[in-house]
Amino acid sequence: MRRAKITIVGAGNVGATTAHWCAAAELGDIVLVDIPQTEDMPRGKSLDLMQASPIVGFDANVVGTNGYEETAGSDVVVITAGMPRKPGMSRDDLLEINAKIVGSVTAEVKKTSPDAIIIVVSNPLDAMVQRALQVSGFPPQRVLGQAGVLDTARFRTFLAMELGVSVEDVQAMLMGGHGDTMVPLRSCASVGGVPITQLISDDRLDEIVDRTRKGGAEIVGLLKTGSAYYAPAAATAQMVEAIVRDKKRLIPCAAYCDAEYGVGGYYVGVPVILGSAGVEKIVELELTDSERAAFNKSVDAVKELVAAMAKFADA
Repeated sequence: MRRAKITIVGAGNVGATTAHWCAAAELGDIVLVDIPQTEDMPRGKSLDLMQASPIVGFDANVVGTNGYEETAGSDVVVITAGMPRKPGMSRDDLLEINAKIVGSVTAEVKKTSPDAIIIVVSNPLDAMVQRALQVSGFPPQRVLGQAGVLDTARFRTFLAMELGVSVEDVQAMLMGGHGDTMVPLRSCASVGGVPITQLISDDRLDEIVDRTRKGGAEIVGLLKTGSAYYAPAAATAQMVEAIVRDKKRLIPCAAYCDAEYGVGGYYVGVPVILGSAGVEKIVELELTDSERAAFNKSVDAVKELVAAMAKFADA
């Protein structure tokens, strides 16, 4: 059986760690791409990862390159390229420069891998996925963003830490834009089937929700010179696995919603069925009044971001 071909654009911390997770799980053969100015860096990281294969025991071919010729015919392309967020910098601050980077990368992907599924990781996430859709012209189900898997993992982690239980027993769901307006759904959070509202007081749950929303900024503040990469990469690898192994996972992703949830043609975090065709179904949940209001507020923030991007995306 032919191995899947996975291209990861951006060989920085998130991209290289995504390659690590994907290789270790034998999800396919991997091409790690970075800009020519990085010279041999992607080749060095790829060779280093290949030399780990006899130790860990995985069979995956990993190559590094500064061009797109070796990426041709990829099944999945992960875009992590862009300027990372620095202390004091919001995701919105990244908008102009990263829109141009994601646009140029997507144009190359369109030429070399016209049948690929694109997973965007670059921030500000929701606008960057919209940009990839605009440039690629791919069907919306083949262009999606990684955000909800990461945000949900952070929420589950904080809930498990609060209760002193295994994260394996914590289930949760988040919706909305990736950032301060994300919407952790209390109605969907549980531990071993017990609703979270029966285990944690409303005031304390408010604090955990707020920490989840600021989870990325918290790590940026602690690292001082970079941003999170272990968890974002693991979240991305989970999405890649769902696609290449046709897992039909029900997970939150930044997906193109038109009539769904009344969004009207924007990317926003929603629960989807993720499989070999990409976003195979958007799952519409019954939201409480407060959840619906928060979700609508988050969608409005995404719309403002996309409108701002339109002013300079083609400049």
